[in-house]
Amino acid sequence: MLMPKRVKWRKQMRGRMRGKALRGAQVSFGEFGLQALEPGWITARQIEASRRAIVREMKRRGKVWIRIFPDKPYTQRAAETRMGSGKGNVEYYVAVVKPGRIMFEVGGLTSDIALAALKHAQYKLPIKTKIVARNDVPGD
Repeated sequence: MLMPKRVKWRKQMRGRMRGKALRGAQVSFGEFGLQALEPGWITARQIEASRRAIVREMKRRGKVWIRIFPDKPYTQRAAETRMGSGKGNVEYYVAVVKPGRIMFEVGGLTSDIALAALKHAQYKLPIKTKIVARNDVPGD
């Protein structure tokens, strides 16, 4: 599963997910991409499940690009613990996703296979997404 090799600070604050994605909002590598329509945290397990769904549908053809990385630690308190006594331990890592962010890209296959693969990945994610195609604008 994806996680950072090392981190500067073990625990992070939750933060806020305001606004749209400034970077990573265009299909850059492949022909089709999966774009987030709402903000959320995507866990490393969900990313891996989506990747497996895409690869299984592609049947060893084409290429997959994962455009998000879970670098935010998610802490959780132990069950039946009293209030106080500090923050919980890091349980897993999440990727912060804002609306407009391209999360996965596929390339090197026919459009119907690519759309089917990304459709399977949509079911594995907790946020609304849409499938977008690369904008081949001449002179760009």
